[in-house]
Amino acid sequence: MTRPPLTRVGLQIAGYSFPGVLDQDLFGHLTDIARAAESTGFDSLWTMDHVHQIASVGDREEPILEAYTTLAALAAVTSSARLGVLVSACGFRNPALLAKMVTTIDIISRGRAVLGIGAGWHEEECRSYGMDFPSAGHRLRALNEAVQICRAMFTEHQPRFKGTYYSIDEPLNVPGPINPDGPPILIGGGGEKVLIPTVARLGDACNFFGGPATVAHKIKVLKDACAAVGRDPGEITKTWLGTAIIADSEQQLQDSLELLGSRLNLPPSAARGMALCGTRAEVQRQVAEYQAVGVEGMIVTLLDPSDLDHLHQVGTTIRGVLCG
Repeated sequence: MTRPPLTRVGLQIAGYSFPGVLDQDLFGHLTDIARAAESTGFDSLWTMDHVHQIASVGDREEPILEAYTTLAALAAVTSSARLGVLVSACGFRNPALLAKMVTTIDIISRGRAVLGIGAGWHEEECRSYGMDFPSAGHRLRALNEAVQICRAMFTEHQPRFKGTYYSIDEPLNVPGPINPDGPPILIGGGGEKVLIPTVARLGDACNFFGGPATVAHKIKVLKDACAAVGRDPGEITKTWLGTAIIADSEQQLQDSLELLGSRLNLPPSAARGMALCGTRAEVQRQVAEYQAVGVEGMIVTLLDPSDLDHLHQVGTTIRGVLCG
């Protein structure tokens, strides 16, 4: 059974270093961006679950806001877009408490919350904050249990669960989510042995990155994993995450790719392959290529989300292809 996509065009707000904006004015500026995105046709807004800024976005000492408190505030000042974290680092929070937090955002937003969750990867910030950073296998197995607990917290009264990494003993989650099925769960990551099979069994959506050929392969792995557990892959929204750049000139494009490449530690030519970029017509063609391999929703970051004209261009361009 094919379900309507969780999102067609989303904006991930990854950086909070806005030129000329003082710390005390930061959230007001963020509100302007979120509302402009909604009015442009972005149907989902996402924060990033980091407590130190990551190198692919900016300098380690640049401002960054905690993901869920920011999302709760955005829930109160927006009206239509779904709201999620892309994606929650599983080890940052007890999963039952995480489910309670997401449910609270669902109540504030009148049913717009999404639980985005992944295994986590950024060892440096975990060590700095005094949090454990176990092996990748440990993190992936713990993610599996965390998703089960969150689903139970969304849909059951006083659930019980006892696993290797987590357990719950009849917790209450009152008030419950607006939708009886609970907020949809997006599981981020492309690991083919453990993570994608977890999506096939437990996820409502997935998120991949890379070029169309890479994403096509990941979607094929997902479809095979769904077949193995008897699930219709049409029930799972397939999304892509990357940077979007619409440029009016070749020089503007090259300047943007230089900046993106410096953040990704890649030459501009390689950075081009990690982004939607070029003229509006070129970006439309690129979006269509992703759509052709099975991508249903695109979640983008922008080099400068406070450039509202560019925000509008990107949103309308992607929506025109995916919803046309």
